[in-house]
Amino acid sequence: MTLPAAAPAPTGPTTLLVLAKEPLPGRVKTRLTPPYTPDEAAQLAEAALYDTLQAVRAMPARRRVLVLDGHPGNWLPAGFDIRPQCPGGLDERLAAAFADSTGPTLLIGMDTPQITPQLLAPALESGAWDGCDAWFGPAEDGGFWALGLAAPDPRLLRGVPMSTARTGAAQRARLTAAGLRVRHLPPLRDVDTAADAHHVAAAAPAGRFAATLARLTPVTAR
Repeated sequence: MTLPAAAPAPTGPTTLLVLAKEPLPGRVKTRLTPPYTPDEAAQLAEAALYDTLQAVRAMPARRRVLVLDGHPGNWLPAGFDIRPQCPGGLDERLAAAFADSTGPTLLIGMDTPQITPQLLAPALESGAWDGCDAWFGPAEDGGFWALGLAAPDPRLLRGVPMSTARTGAAQRARLTAAGLRVRHLPPLRDVDTAADAHHVAAAAPAGRFAATLARLTPVTAR
């Protein structure tokens, strides 16, 4: 039997970047262990990445690029270019991802599987960049989950302190200090801890992430 071809991904003015790690035990979601094992944490990471990529594929974009630390797996849908991450700290890897892009570009990570095309629609529609130089999505832990630049410039990210409660504020200050006009996306919660995982699963109960979390039993309950 011949399977029907996947529907063409919608087009738009913006390149979408997803920064991600290959979901391997011991390399991803280490703050979930405990209560989950490294293998279970990797399963949750894979599910989060799968949901994120499926959502991105449904969003209008000029290009869809997975900026990957590792190798692609069967969680990767059609329609993505693959670009390896550069070495260095997170600020350097983010900067390099933008340096390799031209024109309006929006970058997200793999820690917010609750994203939807509707959530990102303001930053992806045809007039998203009219009178706007940057889009910023703050994370509830003080970081940020989305960053869009009309004219990608790696200098806007290099040297910003990452993985702190002030990362989002520092990054936004860098944008405004450069004279950029910034628009905002809603704040979201990253998946870092088990509590985060349950919160995000409740926000997106129909996704693979929620289904994966539901079938796992934390170590403390075994």
